[in-house]
Amino acid sequence: MHNFKLPDSPALAKLAKAAAERIVILDGAMGTQIQRLGLGEDDFRGRGGQRCLHLSDHPQQGNNDLLTLTQPAAIEEIHYSFAKAGADIVETNTFSSTTIAQADYGMEAAVHDLNAEGARIARRSMDRASAEDGRSRWVAGAVGPTNRTASMSPDVNDPGYRAVTFDDLRQAYGQQVRGLIAGGADLILIETIFDTLNAKAAIFSCFEAFAELGQRLPIMISGTITDASGRTLSGQTPTAFWHSVRHARPWSVGLNCALGASAMRPHLAELSAVADTLTCAYPNAGLPNAFGEYDEGPDDTARQIEVFAREGLVNVVGGCCGTTPDHIRAIADAVADHAPRSLHV
Repeated sequence: MHNFKLPDSPALAKLAKAAAERIVILDGAMGTQIQRLGLGEDDFRGRGGQRCLHLSDHPQQGNNDLLTLTQPAAIEEIHYSFAKAGADIVETNTFSSTTIAQADYGMEAAVHDLNAEGARIARRSMDRASAEDGRSRWVAGAVGPTNRTASMSPDVNDPGYRAVTFDDLRQAYGQQVRGLIAGGADLILIETIFDTLNAKAAIFSCFEAFAELGQRLPIMISGTITDASGRTLSGQTPTAFWHSVRHARPWSVGLNCALGASAMRPHLAELSAVADTLTCAYPNAGLPNAFGEYDEGPDDTARQIEVFAREGLVNVVGGCCGTTPDHIRAIADAVADHAPRSLHV
């Protein structure tokens, strides 16, 4: 299934050229920007935007991906603001756009539209920004981890139980990836990986979709170190994580979420030392406070991420939870004079 003889997409050559010249900038947190809009249930259901044909009777507030269909102008503006702040790559608003994750809202029937429209909106915003300043930009189809884990039991009294199978994940991810490709995504970002078996299902789905397309899109893979143990939730160190996914020959591998930049640094350094592809880091704006909000300002985050660049650890940087366009602007400025990490050969 992993047919690496497929031709690469045209986006890869341009991406490779940009990454050879400088550190590439990823966008920041979609959720943070959505929260600032102060939307309620009626807004999520389409008031002041447009109605979704697949809308279920379940409460929808908090289903941020649904806003792609019900408030597309707001989502486009968020993408655009990150692009104008300096992002070369923006992620689609599709982190939870699988049938598995959307089942919580009864919105499984909308999955294809969520992904296809998510990619189209991101592309439209990037084209708008590029028309103004002439810079090339790319759309990354965001593939989240789902809310289930394939390698561990959610029931401590039944360690052999699994809430999801590899094939369940493969099918769900396959539908998502096909929607993202249909909408015009330039690359696929498998992110916030806490269980590498879930990621393997996503990778498998990508190559099934690429075989159908007759072309291979670049893949970005990003894991999550959950605490000071330096391991993913399923127990892997950064080195073990890399060796588990390197068969996919990703365009980049990296870390995101869970940690602020300072706490992420040693784990990123370990990954950077073993990976023979580009490395990517997009940490949170510090750790959340007692109210679940992020207090770390743009300059603080950028100063810490500049350390990644100065030490030659990264090729791609951006922000995760709590990061705004101001954070991305500060990060882009902080790393602008630093050379990208040299690849291991």
